[in-house]
Amino acid sequence: MIRLCLDTSGYSRLMRGHTPLQALLEHADEVCIPATVLGELHAGFHAGSRAAENVALLAQFRRQPGVSVIDTTDNVAERYGALVATLRRHGTPIPTNDIWIAAAALENGGRIVAYDEHFAHVPGLIVEAP
Repeated sequence: MIRLCLDTSGYSRLMRGHTPLQALLEHADEVCIPATVLGELHAGFHAGSRAAENVALLAQFRRQPGVSVIDTTDNVAERYGALVATLRRHGTPIPTNDIWIAAAALENGGRIVAYDEHFAHVPGLIVEAP
């Protein structure tokens, strides 16, 4: 089973029609969106001039079969805390929201689709960036 977690950078490329990413997602059994990604997306939508259109496109994407949201659970929070400590210890901190996103992806056993190089610093995280 192929489960992919979509980061904000991945969703943005997908919406711009990035063909290699579309092909990757078509072969996935499940596409997960961490709740933190939804927050980042909505923040971006509200800062732009096409908020209603972007919100509608996101809702349409979320209605597709196999697309689900990863909530921030107690287990995700525990992973977040462990990741913060590990990244600090290794001297490789990354943005806070991206630690939450990585924790959600790790907790749900999925690979992350992201185009931010700092995700490579997260131990055990498999990054897809077609």
